[in-house]
Amino acid sequence: MSAQNSGFTQDDNQELEQILTDLERSLLELQERHAQVKQDYQKRIELEQQKETLKQQQEDNQAREPIKTQLRYIQQELDNLEINLESRLLNWQPFWQAVRMGGLGVIIGWLLKSWAG
Repeated sequence: MSAQNSGFTQDDNQELEQILTDLERSLLELQERHAQVKQDYQKRIELEQQKETLKQQQEDNQAREPIKTQLRYIQQELDNLEINLESRLLNWQPFWQAVRMGGLGVIIGWLLKSWAG
């Protein structure tokens, strides 16, 4: 069956190919961000464990100043990770809205075109 017989023109096929290309690129970006989020969560867990270990050492040790410095550094890293994770997760909300509405728009457009023509 040719593109003309199926109700799709060359422009429709090119538009569909562009949409698919954009979705593939977005999927790759999503996979990269997911990997980064997983890595950041793992680092967060490790830093939390280090923090707890240092707190325990601080209670057992008289020389507390080096441990306090390390604890401040770890807390700063944890704060940075939290900000990074929040920004990465919030960044995708508009993307999914665009995918949902764009996909719905394409489907409605195809339906209207097939009914009209």
